[in-house]
Amino acid sequence: MRRSAKQTTARSENAKPPVRRLRCAIYTRKSSEEGLEQEFNSLDAQREACAAYIASQRAEGWIALPTEYDDGGFSGGTLERPALRRLQADIEAGLVDVVVVYKIDRLSRSLMDFSKLVEIFDRNAVTFVSVTQSFNTTTSMGRLTLNILLSFAQFEREVIGERIRDKFAASRKRGMWMGGWTPLGYDVVDRRLVVNEGEADLVRRIFARFLEIGSVTLLVRELQRQGATTKQGKPFDKGVLYKLLHNRVYIGEAVHKGLAYPGEHQGLIEPAMFERVQDILASSSRQRAAATRRETPALLKGLIFTEGGRAMTPTHTRKGARLYRYYVSTDVVRGREKAATEPLARLSADLVETATVREVLRLIRSPEIVAQTIEAVCTETPDTSDGEIVAILDQFWGLWATLIPAEQARLIRLLVERVVIRPDGIAITLQAAGLGQIAREMLGSDGGRRAA
Repeated sequence: MRRSAKQTTARSENAKPPVRRLRCAIYTRKSSEEGLEQEFNSLDAQREACAAYIASQRAEGWIALPTEYDDGGFSGGTLERPALRRLQADIEAGLVDVVVVYKIDRLSRSLMDFSKLVEIFDRNAVTFVSVTQSFNTTTSMGRLTLNILLSFAQFEREVIGERIRDKFAASRKRGMWMGGWTPLGYDVVDRRLVVNEGEADLVRRIFARFLEIGSVTLLVRELQRQGATTKQGKPFDKGVLYKLLHNRVYIGEAVHKGLAYPGEHQGLIEPAMFERVQDILASSSRQRAAATRRETPALLKGLIFTEGGRAMTPTHTRKGARLYRYYVSTDVVRGREKAATEPLARLSADLVETATVREVLRLIRSPEIVAQTIEAVCTETPDTSDGEIVAILDQFWGLWATLIPAEQARLIRLLVERVVIRPDGIAITLQAAGLGQIAREMLGSDGGRRAA
């Protein structure tokens, strides 16, 4: 039987339009890692509740995506979470229509951070749904509810932070160890500082040695030369050493916000010694630097001459806080007219010292000097092999940078007989006998390894 055109039109008008398919991404989060190793943990419970909610909306075209966006052990106070980053990338790529969470604070506990996420959702026409706090962000009422809930979530987070800070402060006042970098000289056992005797001996030596020399710069170089390292196994530098010398944990105290309290741990340094160290550190750094310079002679003092045979003497000038060092011809110092016409009568000390050291380190590895050194060493220590001496000369290059200035000056005086400044460069006369003495020192046959 043929259907009329009128019947066909009526039936087409009654047919329902196809339901739009909505791709739903489930996001879960837990602040701590505690319990995540369990077979069914908090993330699983959140995902199961969200999946059930999506299933209840199947008639509306909701379908759960197979991708899991789980952040276990990440705070809600930051957006720097790997799964959340992946979720944002998929949203920007147009792969998500609805974001479903168990509770709003699983996505964020910060009102400002959440506003950033809502902007991303709006820009990509994505709806946000909370299973336990049902609302839709596409409506004005949903946005109002969202802001109210976020305000309370942020308030809760701030209150929790205040309680943690108060507890931390109270524990510090009782002298308890509350974590952080473990100081050199101690180990942490059952959340308490326990003395590490090997490291404690190094700490005591550092304080005692600083009282002797009064210079952090010289002490750092000495520690580096000895191969001493920090708790993390790194060489000492000035910043680390200053912190160590200022740390009141070494007299058995715990410090919180600038206030010191009696600690539960054993001190390593006597309070009287610690206070003497603080007095030295509090003195003018300029005065201590000047004292260090007075104790350390100029590297080329008595060794450097002009091409005309005039000795050059070390001097310096100051501009503001900066010190400029020079080597100046004695003619200039005495105000002689000849100095005005003589080239290179005044040179930067740093420039000429660096050039001299570089040339010396190059020369001592030349075949001629190596042969002279072997002869000088073997004359007094016949049992020493040529290979040992060559190895020592190769090591000298790396050793130089670890020496303190006074030791560098001593070695230069053993190595160098004369430095002559010329318009085309510098001419250096070495002392093979001095290089032989240094080699014997490093081999341990002349009073121990002084240079090493």
